Amino acid sequence: MMPKGPRGEKRPADVIGAAVKVMRIATGEEPDDREEQTPASAAAQLGKLGGAARARNLTPEKRAEIAKKAAAKRWENKD
Repeated sequence: MMPKGPRGEKRPADVIGAAVKVMRIATGEEPDDREEQTPASAAAQLGKLGGAARARNLTPEKRAEIAKKAAAKRWENKD
């Protein structure tokens, strides 16, 4: 019996078999048996739309400011 992945796709259990399967999918020898991913809920869909709208409306300066703030926060506790 072949194990199932997180979305129900059939994948080989061993590492070598999985690597061969990925290689065959990448080269087009086998079709990719995964289905298109859909957002889990209506809230997830709306969140994705809101994020895209926010990204469109940000100026490059504001985007840089947000990125600098995020980087400072990530490095804050690095000792």
